[in-house]
This record gives sequence, C-alpha cells and structure tokens, in this order.
Amino acid sequence: MEIILLEKIHNLGTLGDKVKVKAGYGRNYLIPRQKAVPATPENIAKFEARRAELEAQQQAILADAQTRAAGMTDLEVVITAKAGNEGRLYGSVGTTEIAEALAGLGHSIEKREVRLPEGPLRTLGRHTVELGLHAEVTASVVVVVASATAPQA
Repeated sequence: MEIILLEKIHNLGTLGDKVKVKAGYGRNYLIPRQKAVPATPENIAKFEARRAELEAQQQAILADAQTRAAGMTDLEVVITAKAGNEGRLYGSVGTTEIAEALAGLGHSIEKREVRLPEGPLRTLGRHTVELGLHAEVTASVVVVVASATAPQA
C-alpha cells in the first residue's frame, strides 16, 4: 500500500514522503489516526494544496515538544514502592507510575511517551528514563525508586 505521510513517523519518513507500507499498518493505524492518506492522484493534489499549512502545524508541534523537553532538564522524580530486604520491588514501576509522578510535578506527559526499553523498573535506586516527546525530541529524567517501608531485620 502506498501512502503519503502527513507528519514525521519514526523509522518511516517525514511530512510529504510517499512510502510503501503493509496494508494493515496503513489501513488500521496510520490512516485512522490522520498520520497518512492513501497516495491517490486526488489525495496528492489535496496534499500539495495543504502542504504549507501542514508544515506550519508540524513546526508548532515540534516547538512545543522542544519547550517541554527544556523544562525537564535536570529533573528528578521520586517514586516510593514496597521493596524487600535485597532492594528488589514486590511489584514494578512502569510507564503509568512515571507519567503520574511527572504530572504531579506539573509536567504533561502521556504514558506512551515514557520509554522503558529494558522493561519496568524492578529495583530500588536511581534510573535514567528516556521520554519520547516527538519523533525528533527526547528528554531524560532521573527516576529515584525509594522504599515505601523500612526493611525488617
């Protein structure tokens, strides 16, 4: 399936690129979320007429993401969780808990923007977490996982 991208998609292309994708990816994800349109002659003409408007929208979104990333430099968030004597958590700290902790500090983060490539945090201590705010903008925050209760001797 050939499509025209309406925004930058990580590992696929940028605004205005005509790319081939699998039919399911285009039909079930990109097109319903208005990230792309099928590459038909009429859609190509419509896209060229709206190109300047779409580029301005994408620049505004990029500027917003850069502003959000600048506000998170040297940010450290503390999350408490129950842990055993050896420093391992009884559960884990995932994207939802990190997003909620950052929201508590006044930063608007969605859980899909939190990147945990090695899975949820399962030990106490300091962890550096990447936030994917935009296809071109990432930010790093330090998540300190502290014990909610003192270990019993």
